[in-house]
Amino acid sequence: MHLSDFDFPFDPALIAVEPVVPRDRARLLTISRGTQQLSHRHVADLPDLLKKGDLLVVNDTKVLAARVPGVKQSTGKPVEVLFVREQNEERWEILVKGTFRVGQVIEFGDHARATIVKRDATGTEVDVECPISVDAFLAEHGSMPLPPYIKRAPLQEDHQWYQTMFAKHGGAIAAPTAGLHFTQQLFQRLQATGVNVATVTLHVGPGTFKPVKTEPIEDHQMGSERFTISEEAVSAIKTTKQAGGQVVAVGTTVVRTLETVMKEKGEMVAMSGESRLFITPGFQFKVVDALMTNFHLPRTTLLMLVSAFAGIEQIRKAYEEAVKERYRFYSYGDAMLIV
Repeated sequence: MHLSDFDFPFDPALIAVEPVVPRDRARLLTISRGTQQLSHRHVADLPDLLKKGDLLVVNDTKVLAARVPGVKQSTGKPVEVLFVREQNEERWEILVKGTFRVGQVIEFGDHARATIVKRDATGTEVDVECPISVDAFLAEHGSMPLPPYIKRAPLQEDHQWYQTMFAKHGGAIAAPTAGLHFTQQLFQRLQATGVNVATVTLHVGPGTFKPVKTEPIEDHQMGSERFTISEEAVSAIKTTKQAGGQVVAVGTTVVRTLETVMKEKGEMVAMSGESRLFITPGFQFKVVDALMTNFHLPRTTLLMLVSAFAGIEQIRKAYEEAVKERYRFYSYGDAMLIV
């Protein structure tokens, strides 16, 4: 398949720069894979759209306040560092623009410093010297790593806006955005309806956003992202399947977690690992029955996954409808429910 298969007409004015309040008032474009019908609802309508015995699976990763300003010690030039992934207590994978060599130092005021220990085509790693843990340092001095299409500086409010109500395990550099729409009130209404909830963890990293540059797209190599699925989640999925309920993935990260386990093990088992699963049209879904997801950028692995689940033409029609109806797009935007 070609990259151009995943283009769609778009108006940049539709990019949401902050969420709606309350979050569950976001619009929800529902798509039936069976009838090809589209309907316009709101996230708050989920209890009417799901059935007793269905299982929502959400990602409980927590976004780190991972973006920190610093200066290059040798020149005094300001730089911005994105702390991506902890390798051990002192060593971190980072993203930073500019020319750096092994041994060069980035200073973060009087608080901490990072020494480059690796800088090559596979990534950049630093050893961090800090009087407190790096997690605590980021919480005190970092800002939320908003996507580049949100053309404003991070606000204090983003520390709440860009975190789901399920966030528990720190490690992501981006929010699992479908989960941003849930409120405590909606959660309670879903439970009252008999909809169950299970959690998995996938720490969203650069691999999710790595640009696809290959033709054909199947030659693209996904970066790895750490995931964990518990015995409780596995049991809930198996029970739901046996009873005839739907497994509803809240977001593409949940899809990749569940389908990675099934692809690697041939059945649902509790495990931790690294997912490099790249889902494109033609993929055979073995676990996920329905998908709630935000609207995604053209030519991305996220849009390719959604197109694999619903069909390229159906997604193209849905995006055209969303643009026409002025849905809000991307991380702080509206959502789709594909059943």
